Amino acid sequence: MSARVHPQSLVDQALATTVAYECVVIVRDHTSANLRWANNTLTTNGVMHGVHVSVVSFVKQAGGVSTGSVSGSATTQAEVDVLVRAADAAARAADPAEDEAALVRDRVSPDWDDEPASTGIEVYDSVAPALGEAFGRARDGGRVLYGFVNHEVTTTYLGSSTGLRLRHVQPTGHFACTGKTADLSQSAWFGTATRDFTDVDPLAAEQTLAQRLAWGERRVDLDAGRYDTILPPSAVADLMIDAYWYAGARDAFEGQSVYSRRPTGTRIGEAVVDPRVRLLSDPAYAGLECAPFTVAAASGNDDSVFDNGLELTATDWIRGGELTALRQTRHTAAMTGQPATGSVDNLVLEVESGTGTVEDLVGGTERGLLLTCLWYIREVDPQTLLLTGLTRDGVYLVEGGEITGAVNNFRWNESPVDLLRRFSHASATVPSFSREWGDDYFSRTATPALRVPDFNMSSVSPAQ
Repeated sequence: MSARVHPQSLVDQALATTVAYECVVIVRDHTSANLRWANNTLTTNGVMHGVHVSVVSFVKQAGGVSTGSVSGSATTQAEVDVLVRAADAAARAADPAEDEAALVRDRVSPDWDDEPASTGIEVYDSVAPALGEAFGRARDGGRVLYGFVNHEVTTTYLGSSTGLRLRHVQPTGHFACTGKTADLSQSAWFGTATRDFTDVDPLAAEQTLAQRLAWGERRVDLDAGRYDTILPPSAVADLMIDAYWYAGARDAFEGQSVYSRRPTGTRIGEAVVDPRVRLLSDPAYAGLECAPFTVAAASGNDDSVFDNGLELTATDWIRGGELTALRQTRHTAAMTGQPATGSVDNLVLEVESGTGTVEDLVGGTERGLLLTCLWYIREVDPQTLLLTGLTRDGVYLVEGGEITGAVNNFRWNESPVDLLRRFSHASATVPSFSREWGDDYFSRTATPALRVPDFNMSSVSPAQ
């Protein structure tokens, strides 16, 4: 691992060097540690450390304020100087910014002077021995395991010429394992998010995979159609993340999304889903803690560099089935006439009276399907938020409240907003991990399992 730098000094250097009217500097100190395994054997491990710096320059021009953003790796004052000069030049060459607003001022984290937090291979001190035992159990049972664990700690330092000195430490981890039969004809997947791996149990994961592979000993081929389908929390997280990512206020206001009141305006204040539904984000949500302030290296429809340092608080996106907020900057908030509600890096779905577990939903189903996870999710129609994707690594037949076999994979077509209107049953909300988005983009979710009486399996997929 490379020698530590002092991120605060990089912030100070950039602010002292810029010739712009105002400046924002974001320094991210990042460490990560990972393990990989295949064929019931650890194959690789690695530890990495890097420092990434973003400089945002603000220049007064005729007609307003223009901005320039430049990012790159930097660990020395000379490297920071290069980024500052480039950002200043980009700001001078840019047109006035439409999202101009007064920069946030004079907010200071009490731990600003603290060194960056870090992780290392020692985070797996309890996980690695358990993995070895899990490999042995799988080998004895005629199964093979493949997987990956990763733990990251990113310490963000946000400073500005207007007196911002904000610091946040973000741990992010996940455990993902695929089990296969010895002839590789069947597969099953298990994944979970974690902050520190103290709550990860590889032996329990192996037991879950073994059970799912055993379910697959009986194979049943089904045609495409609408099925009474149980979506576990991981699959619900897949879909809710899309519902959240596409909840941008500008697209909605301009008539481009499922949250639009056409021809212009948003559906804030309208009932959009089942009245039992609450969808929220909260930087302080237990187990899903994330940055309590906006960090934006560049402006877009849903982010603004002028909002850096803006406080983020608990926000209900949907409450009592009613759309109550959309992701928006101060600029788009002025367009919509609503409060600014910036993007928060976690998401929670709660269903009033939701209780029990996935197993309870299975037990109450006479005939239907239990999914494991969804894959390759893509948007088809933004006006309805119609998505398409594939099932993967285990679709199981439910008969008489029991799992009786595995069925073929499908391509599906559904809207997460529509599913929140149509579901018939929900379990309790639990921490979840999205198979599609959790590895790299969005891992902090808590969701229930949902039972949907007419989930649209639009075609049979040849995928194994």
